Parts: sequence; C-alpha cells; structure tokens
Amino acid sequence: MPQVRVESIAAGGDGVGRLDGLAVFVPRTAPGELVDVAVQQRGRMARGRLLSVVEASADRVEPRCRHYDGDHCGGCQLQHLSSESQLAAKQRIVQDAFARIAKRPVGLPPIVRSPAEWEYRSRLTLVMRWQHGTWVMGLHSFDVVDRVFDLRECPIAHPQVVAAWSAVRNASRLLPRVAELRGTIRLIGSDLALILEGGEAWSSSREFADAVPQVNVIRWLPSRGAQRVIVDRRDAGTPVESFDQVNQPVAIAARRELIERALAGSPQTAVDAYAGLGATARELASAGVRVIAIEMDAHASHHTASHLPSGSRAVAGRVEDLLPQFLPADVIVLNPPRAGIDARVATALQSAPRPRKVLYMSCDPATLARDVSRLPSYRVNSLRAYDMFPQTAHVEVVCELLPEEA
Repeated sequence: MPQVRVESIAAGGDGVGRLDGLAVFVPRTAPGELVDVAVQQRGRMARGRLLSVVEASADRVEPRCRHYDGDHCGGCQLQHLSSESQLAAKQRIVQDAFARIAKRPVGLPPIVRSPAEWEYRSRLTLVMRWQHGTWVMGLHSFDVVDRVFDLRECPIAHPQVVAAWSAVRNASRLLPRVAELRGTIRLIGSDLALILEGGEAWSSSREFADAVPQVNVIRWLPSRGAQRVIVDRRDAGTPVESFDQVNQPVAIAARRELIERALAGSPQTAVDAYAGLGATARELASAGVRVIAIEMDAHASHHTASHLPSGSRAVAGRVEDLLPQFLPADVIVLNPPRAGIDARVATALQSAPRPRKVLYMSCDPATLARDVSRLPSYRVNSLRAYDMFPQTAHVEVVCELLPEEA
C-alpha cells in the first residue's frame, strides 16, 4: 500500500506530497502527515484517496460539521486543520501563485483573520434534486462530483440562513416539480431572500411564499422566460440578485485597506471596475474623487448611481468594453469575479498614459497572479491576504500595483 508524506496544502485545499517523484494530491490531509493512499495517476501528477493516517499532524483537529467526513462535503476543504494551520496554508498558497504563475517572487504575505471562524456566511446556495419522491437539498461531495447529499447543518453559514433553508425544506411540496432546481438564500441586513432557479411553471408560488413568512423576498428565474418577483415584503432595499461578499466584517476590512491605498497621494480621478453595489465607489466619491463605477449588473449599477454624488457616475456594461474610454485615471480599482480580468483590460492598463496605481482585490490567487503576469510594466508594491472564507481553501487578496518608474 503506497504511503505519502504530506508536505504542504495546495491551492484547492488538498495535501500534496511525492511518491517516486510524482506529485500526489490527497484531500483531507495535513502538512507533515504520513498517510496510506490509493493512487490514480493523471499525467505528471496523481490523485490520492486517503485510506488511513499513519502519523497524524499536530495541526489536525476534529471537524465540527457532521457532513465534512460523513458525506465528504465539498463546501469546506480545511475543517480538519487548526486555525493557525489554515492561515499559514493560505499565506503559502498566495506566495506560491505569485512565484509559479506571475513569476514575481514575493515574501510570505501577511494575513488578516476573520473575526468569526463559524456562522459567518451570509449566503448559501444548494442544489435541489427530486429523487425517489422527495427533495434532496444539499451540496456536492468532493470525491463524487455528481452526488448531492442532503444538507441538514452548515456550521459556517449564519444561523438565520440555515433556518431559512429549513423552512424551505418544510414547504418543499410547493416547489416546482422538476428534476433539479438551484436555490440561494441570502441574508441582506436583517432581510432574507430566496432566489430560485429552474422549472417552467410554478402554480403554487404564492402558497409557497405564504408558507415561508420569514423569507422577505422570493425571486424566481424560470428555465425559460423573464425573472419573476414572487414576493417582496420590504419597503425598499438592496437588489437581491447583485453580488455581495459572504463575510461582511472581513470584506469591510479589506475594503478599508483598498480605500486607504487608493486615497494615498490625493487622486483626482478613479475607475471602480466590477463595482458591484458601489460600496468602494461611494467611499472614494465621498472623499472628493471623481469616480466612474463600471458594473455589468444593471440593477446593481442603478443602485450605485442613486448613491453617487454629482461629478461621479455609474455605467452599466462590461469592463473590457468600457474601461478604455475612461482612461487615463489616477487610480484603477479591480474587483473581478473569480475568473479574473479579461485580457483586453490588461491591454488597456498597459497602454500609456498608465494610472498612478492599480488596486486589485481578488478571491482567487491563481487568476490574480495570471493577471499580474499580464501587466509587466507594473511592480507589486503591496500584497495582503484576508481570511474571508474560514474552513475553506479560498482566500481574498488585496494587491497594489505601481508603474515600474513610480
């Protein structure tokens, strides 16, 4: 039986070691452990399935969630590691991405802890499958990706979000009867929203809304046709479809650093690309900077526009299409989705005259490093990690880039 000594944690959360010179990735292992594995080779690397821990790491802890080991839940990857070990792993993931992908060797970046390691997620998305005459509502297993297990608890999600899912489960007889749906519960301030995707008919939608009175907003995105608002019990509020961070205290801390770095040097103009609901744009504008906030989501862009002062404005559209017309600017803020920026954005930023600084907030060190490699005329001036997603392998990063001559 092959044995592997785990050396580190890779970007996806797997432990990685070597077997006869071959890199082997083994989920649910800890650095320093000696483990028995079943190995399946894939090219110049291999996937290992943990059979037993021969020598356990001092960093190994008992997972809090019963689904983590019991159902091989793919939502979390690091519950078996101590808090300190998780933070150290994420620092090394960022450092490795910059060395390996960006070809920019950097020191081990500082990392900011999350105030809460549990019950922090304000959003939870579940797959909903009709199986054997009942709804299974849950997440995918990490080792059998098409398997969905029935989620009964989620210790990283806010208790109100978990309770709302329980209410949806209790009223599930009133859901559209199709093979599969997708649902997202979001906590927006004190309001709960459900966004349901799938199905073509929902005759019992009003009855369902009455059965879950604690859910303030229900929106349905059918397989065909336009989105429908089933119920909205608020007077007004944030667009529920728009993206927002799942860990607000950490998001606020990261945004605070971004704002401070953006305002250093007293810029006159800024572009907030991938502006979302405009939190960054509003803060920059309130400090006297003329801001262009670019956001593809029309609802979010409208929300931002209604909160910006005269002299600043929000523009709805793709950043790669719109950014060139708003250059030059003193500061460019990039906060793209996980896929990173389009190559056309990098091309625009490489063109003269370049901005005085680029601030890039990323939830994926690999795509951040790739995009930094596309900006050879900039140097990395600052790099800081934020533990936005405890118990998972994901990490948020704030990176400041300055033109080489600066």
